[in-house]
Amino acid sequence: MAPGDYGNKAVPTYIAAEAETTPLPKITVPEAPPPPNSGRGLGDLPMRVVYRVIAGAVAVVVVGTVATVVLLNRDDAASRVQAADIPAGVQPTAMPTTGESTGESTGPTSGPTSGPTAEALAATAGPDGSTPSPQSSAQSSAQSSPAASGSPSGARSAMDAALSDPRVPTLTTSTRKLRALPGRTTTTRGLVKDQRSGVAFPRFAKVWKAARGNPFASRQMLPAAKGSRFRGMLVSCPVPIPVQESLRDTAFLAARWTLNHQPSGATITWSASQPLKVSKRDGWLLGYRVNYTIKGKKRTSSAALALLDVPDKKPGLVFISIPDSQKKYWKDIYKVMSSLHVLPQENED
Repeated sequence: MAPGDYGNKAVPTYIAAEAETTPLPKITVPEAPPPPNSGRGLGDLPMRVVYRVIAGAVAVVVVGTVATVVLLNRDDAASRVQAADIPAGVQPTAMPTTGESTGESTGPTSGPTSGPTAEALAATAGPDGSTPSPQSSAQSSAQSSPAASGSPSGARSAMDAALSDPRVPTLTTSTRKLRALPGRTTTTRGLVKDQRSGVAFPRFAKVWKAARGNPFASRQMLPAAKGSRFRGMLVSCPVPIPVQESLRDTAFLAARWTLNHQPSGATITWSASQPLKVSKRDGWLLGYRVNYTIKGKKRTSSAALALLDVPDKKPGLVFISIPDSQKKYWKDIYKVMSSLHVLPQENED
């Protein structure tokens, strides 16, 4: 038996332990890749980040709530201010705009108009040509608006107001003609042809001077009287008040309107009331004295107006008034009223 050959004998255990062995391969399990588009969950965030996000959201909600409350309170305050500016029982109305009239002849207009017309503004112009106040212009515009003049109820209410006015006595049914007052008639030079009103009347020379027509269609004035701002005036315009069923009633309303050009508190005493026939057209003439007090002294003016029917237009109004401080020109009143004409219209032969 060769050395080291043990044959079939058992090998000692210590020898077997020393035998060379081959190391086993290392087995590793590969880590599974994360699923695509997977984000970190709320649980993966640090708690301080979560607290900051919640605090920011709460702050946004609080700011939005405060801003909403402030805006609502501001709107409520504005509503209360607007409501306080409007007196109880008064309905707010739109304020219309107006244009300045040039006093030139204009053709008929179509459609409704807004704001005071030249005729409405004429109701508040002072006898010295002063500009009417916005309040009086608005009141006059309401009385002479197309709606009021075209509505039977508006015309009726205007007549009711005039009949109840203590400054204007009721007209009698009897005819009373205008008489010439003493004095000397001023020289005339032709006619004033008021195309807008459709009437013509004498143009005085010398002391009477043509003045700016607006808001009237035409105007002539005497020089300013010493110690008084009221002076003689001769004007024309389409009648600036609601037209009634008869020329007589319309003239009555027009006479009341002329008190806008007299001192405050003036009253009327009738001196004439008569029908007219001018250029084959109907008309009505009223003469009257205007009584008033200035600085404790009783004064008067002599006045007259003529209302003439004009085709396709409102009646034309010619009005003249002269205070007692210029009574030497009172005879000019008769001259005007006895020399009236209705201008021919284009559609007339």
